[in-house]
Amino acid sequence: MIITADHVTKTFGERVLFKDAFIRVGGRDRVALVGPNGAGKTTLLEILAGEQDCDGGRVITPKDVVIGYLRQEAIEMAGSTVLAEVMSVASHVTSLEHRIRVLEEDIAVTPEGEELERLLEEYGRLRDRFEHLGGYTLESDARAVLMGLGFKERDLTRDTAEFSGGWLMRIAMAKLLLQQPDLLLLDEPTNHLDLESVTWLEGFLRGYDGGIILVSHDRAFMDGFVDHVAEIDQRRLTVYKGNYEQYLAARELALEQLKAAFVQQQRKIADTQQFIERFRYKQTKAKQVQSRVKMLEKIEIIELPEERKTVRFAFPQPERTGEEVICLEGVRKAYGDLVVYKGLDFTLYRGDKIALVGPNGAGKSTLLKMLAGVLDPDAGTRRLGHKVTVSYFAQHQLEALDGRNTVLAELDSAAPGWTQQEARRLLGAFLFHGDDVQKKVRVLSGGERGRLALAKMLVHPASFLCLDEPTNHLDIASSDVLEQALRAYSGTLALITHDRHLIRAIATKIVEVADGGVTFYDGDYDYYLFKREQMAAAGESTARAVKADVPPARGQDPVKTVVSGPKTKEQKRVEAEVRNRLYRVGKDAKLREKDAEKALAEAHARHDRLLAELAEPEMYADNRHFVEMMTAYSEVKQALPRLEEAWLAAVEELERLAEE
Repeated sequence: MIITADHVTKTFGERVLFKDAFIRVGGRDRVALVGPNGAGKTTLLEILAGEQDCDGGRVITPKDVVIGYLRQEAIEMAGSTVLAEVMSVASHVTSLEHRIRVLEEDIAVTPEGEELERLLEEYGRLRDRFEHLGGYTLESDARAVLMGLGFKERDLTRDTAEFSGGWLMRIAMAKLLLQQPDLLLLDEPTNHLDLESVTWLEGFLRGYDGGIILVSHDRAFMDGFVDHVAEIDQRRLTVYKGNYEQYLAARELALEQLKAAFVQQQRKIADTQQFIERFRYKQTKAKQVQSRVKMLEKIEIIELPEERKTVRFAFPQPERTGEEVICLEGVRKAYGDLVVYKGLDFTLYRGDKIALVGPNGAGKSTLLKMLAGVLDPDAGTRRLGHKVTVSYFAQHQLEALDGRNTVLAELDSAAPGWTQQEARRLLGAFLFHGDDVQKKVRVLSGGERGRLALAKMLVHPASFLCLDEPTNHLDIASSDVLEQALRAYSGTLALITHDRHLIRAIATKIVEVADGGVTFYDGDYDYYLFKREQMAAAGESTARAVKADVPPARGQDPVKTVVSGPKTKEQKRVEAEVRNRLYRVGKDAKLREKDAEKALAEAHARHDRLLAELAEPEMYADNRHFVEMMTAYSEVKQALPRLEEAWLAAVEELERLAEE
């Protein structure tokens, strides 16, 4: 084990954050720390990092264990280039390299003799140590990490003072990852990353040679590599084995079992009390009565956790617009010599909910700002449809909140005519409860400000919403509220987010931004991933042929390529390759459909068998066996919808291939 929190307790005044928290983390464990907003996740990370003291218990780490901690707060840097700043964490390696260079110069001018022998001996020893510490790959490793986090080659020689807070957080993360501590403590590491960088970081952490504890609201990110989930809730720390999805299932099962045990215990207590009352004054039953009284005194009462607060709110809907919501025609946008778009055509229709994806620096934020009207194109036109109004949300919008106002007053400023009850209900939906609404805006955390800004936007939502990373600084409960609002939203939406769970829940179309153009995928995120994998597997040398600056009309195949005129020899060869490819893909699709159907049938049979066994009265006599059967039943019940979706997807793919 590289760290142990041994019955740690932390309080603030009379408020207990967590009590007797116990967790052990091994050298290759990946632990997600979750819990409601304000439960104490960041506080526990700071205690583990040695930056806060606990009020009870202790933190145990073996000697020489190195802990690296990435905070949420912005970090100031200036005076060195990006690459130099990152490599500064390996100063012991760079100083060793400097000493080696000095020795090389001394050796070159030292005549043969004892002095030269001594220098050569020291030189060999230092070279061995330099190689052991990774000195020969240090710069290439630093470049690889920076590139993975979204930096371009031209950025590496720029001064860190030129970068915004989000990019400085990436530099801080790069320094930490290059340092390779024994234990990584990461507080919301994906907040300032785009989708491509999140995917890279997930892969990097999956293969990281050390322990990891992270706080994150990104469910897909956690599902990608964590093997334990530690939940802080109602002052208790509970550790579950598995990723986030498995944690949810295990927590639900544990709660069901606890409720069943509670009901059984209450029934037993009631029966015992009834016996005591019935025979309290009968001399012949005095011994039995006293025995039951003592038993009641010793019994450890099972306590059910408080029900989680979930608020449902009927969000107002925007005014209905015309069919065409926004159109960009012939748009050009450049930053100095860097041309981002040239002759871009882009149209969105009523009800479209699109997610913009693509590599860092491709122009996603630029496109979103032009759609929102906060950035003018250098050339071309932007045209809004009939009755279209636009709202734009980005993290810097949080600075527009008036710090002198209370939360309630700030919402009231955007909701004239609303009653106090209506305003409180909306704030409750965004997890501002009770006296929280009287807090001053200036004392709110980043996540609380984000929730308040989103609540203001949804008081009277525009018919076209443009959202840039709306879940940054939101916890999972707050993200769920936003997801609920956006799923119910009847207007048109353009979204940039690194949160794949939100994309899957909201987006009906994916727009890939790359190389100055856009590709429309008329389907959800999983369809987009499938098409990308399909093109890669088929060896699409002409993958860019599907790119189109003009989005498809409704119902049109988004990846259809139309070729007109006489067919050349090359075109015939390409068509033959496509036919062969379709045959191979179709053959694979048939196998997938057959395997999916078999897996689904087996799962249904297992489900029915387990359900029949659970109906047998003797099942409940052996508690251990009952728990095992309930666990198996819960697992197969949760697997059925996924297997059905996989089978339907395989059938639909076969039908599509048949049409092609």
